Amino acid sequence: MEIHKWESSTGIIIGIDYDKCKGHEECVEVCPVEVFQMKEGKSIANNINKCIECCACVMACPAGAIEHSSC
Repeated sequence: MEIHKWESSTGIIIGIDYDKCKGHEECVEVCPVEVFQMKEGKSIANNINKCIECCACVMACPAGAIEHSSC
């Protein structure tokens, strides 16, 4: 498993399993605060400090690749 993790200044942790992430971009499309971006066909959570803990990314990912500490 290749899990990449990002942590916000308030302790929110988002992990993306790069073995599962297929670059569908649903997380990018559904996130209301633009936490996610695509880089080399994989999702990255570079803007994690903007996260409002809505869990839309977790629910939208068809591959089940996103883990979120609040969801």
